[in-house]
Amino acid sequence: MLAKIISGATIGLNATLVDVEVDIPGSSLPSFTIVGLPDKAVEESKERVRSAIKNSGAEFPGGRITVNLAPADLPKMGPAYDLPIALGVLIAAGQIAPNVSGSMFFGELSLDGGLRHTNGILPMAYLAREKGISQIFIPKVNEKEAAVVPGIKVYAVESLLSLVRFFNKTIEISPCPKVSLKSLLVRSTAEFDFSEVVGQEQAKRALEIAAAGNHNLFMKGSPGSGKTMLSRALPGILPTLTEEEALEVTKIYSITGNLPEEQAIIIKRPFRSPHHTTSRIGLIGGGTNPMPGEISLAHRGVLFSSYCGQ
Repeated sequence: MLAKIISGATIGLNATLVDVEVDIPGSSLPSFTIVGLPDKAVEESKERVRSAIKNSGAEFPGGRITVNLAPADLPKMGPAYDLPIALGVLIAAGQIAPNVSGSMFFGELSLDGGLRHTNGILPMAYLAREKGISQIFIPKVNEKEAAVVPGIKVYAVESLLSLVRFFNKTIEISPCPKVSLKSLLVRSTAEFDFSEVVGQEQAKRALEIAAAGNHNLFMKGSPGSGKTMLSRALPGILPTLTEEEALEVTKIYSITGNLPEEQAIIIKRPFRSPHHTTSRIGLIGGGTNPMPGEISLAHRGVLFSSYCGQ
């Protein structure tokens, strides 16, 4: 039997749909194969999925299991395919028969079947809405960041077992209540209060001009003269993030795993201070699996580069 589940992948700052196809023939020797350019984390999902299904009280099928992550020419990375693969295995084995058309599934499984915090939930929710998908199932711990996306039902699930019971109609899971972005974007305090900086009037004037016009700023002075303190106070005199700016920043932090679990969105202007030994990829981003670097993490905020000449 063939099952098809909708999931997604992030490439840099962009998200794209991924179809998770699971096929289990009627009679065959036991095996578990994942194709479609999976990385090591995706390959290891076989063991997580097997243990999660067994520890959730379901029966792991004994035949040949083939999982195809389409499109096949797109590299698949990370553990977020655990949930759609496990669900596809249960459907293909005939243990559950839910209507999953129009739904997206995204999340990492633990061995006991629980759903763990997963990176990239916010761009996945926006991708689902853009593609006309009506609902998305995500880990419970990612509930807050997905709740800010309007026009789509978000189901926050604690475990694979609770999802199976939901599809079997033995429990009820309500969509997450929506959160207004405007209510979250309150004026936040900076790490250092600019008004409490004593002295350095010329430097403070330069920072005010830079903040007003979005200019770059080069500061030179002896150690201990206050360059770092003034730079850390700069976000406090920048305007509050707009809704669009907050979403831009939050998407970046969601993809990189820097979004705190207790926060729905980033409400403060970022301040990034990379060490002068930071690698080129760490600074500008990239790598085998393209990821944002320090420059992207400072988007709409302040990038403080000390000893940049080194």
